[in-house]
Amino acid sequence: MTQLLSTDAVSRNQRLAYWTDMICNVYVQLGCDPVREGDPGDFEGSIRQHTLPGLDVSVVTSSPQKVMRTPGHISHSSDDYFLVSIQARGQGVVRQDGRDAVLSAGDFALYDSTRPYQLLFDESFEQIVLKLPGERLRSELRDTEALTATTVSGREGAGHLLLGMIRTLREDIDTLQPASALAVANGVQNILVAGLQTLPAASAPSLSNLAAYHLARVKRRIDEQLADPSLSVSTLATGLGVSVSHIHRVFKSEPLTPSQYIWERRLQACSRDLLEPRLAGRPVADIAYGRGFNDAAHFSRAFRERFGCSPREWRQQRMQ
Repeated sequence: MTQLLSTDAVSRNQRLAYWTDMICNVYVQLGCDPVREGDPGDFEGSIRQHTLPGLDVSVVTSSPQKVMRTPGHISHSSDDYFLVSIQARGQGVVRQDGRDAVLSAGDFALYDSTRPYQLLFDESFEQIVLKLPGERLRSELRDTEALTATTVSGREGAGHLLLGMIRTLREDIDTLQPASALAVANGVQNILVAGLQTLPAASAPSLSNLAAYHLARVKRRIDEQLADPSLSVSTLATGLGVSVSHIHRVFKSEPLTPSQYIWERRLQACSRDLLEPRLAGRPVADIAYGRGFNDAAHFSRAFRERFGCSPREWRQQRMQ
């Protein structure tokens, strides 16, 4: 689903106010000021927004400006998103958590809507902005607060791969089928996580071969038993012939606890099933039960918290 928003749609004296409304609707509650004195009617900007399952991709082209998310904005909104600004043209600055990330073309930086931030642009610019639910990234990365407002280069490594994928996505996004769109969205997140893991603040001791084996063994058993509603850390330990403390120990270096990991895998499986054409006629509750949920209301709440919409909205909107 794609929409184009532009200040060309309103009269000159309404452009800045309209732009502020636009960025609030597409992203989160924000304030915006021009960085230069002059006629507000000279302000120009456009946003082309593309919606994928669990990921919004937008292309922003605009005049110089300063964008602010203040404690006041946060107090009036419960939005919990991570946003990633990928600089396509010009230069920008992402300011959060006492750090400034200076972005040149190809660079990107992460910021968190649950805390104040600023975006600064002294010249006209173009950015590609990714927006994904907060819990989604926290399930993949530890200590995300240490990773915000830090420049990731797009000229090498995972940053370069992300930039290439986003450029291709811009060309093909309107032709993707729902199941393919989900796979692409997951691929973008995986490369994003890889890029953020290259930052010094994300470095952690690597697992030994033995620890990696035990972790993979536990995760494999979880995937094999997702459909069992009685699956828990206790039953997992019993089935593997190990102690509960052993299960927790092998997850010590992971961003999620074992229980959280089980629910995360169930939700991911349900998100895929809801977009599977062969399952289009299956009720939402049946899909949830087939992945180990035993309470439809709990499933719906957990799905909304994880993906930002209800299971039915996910299925309906992404199939359009």
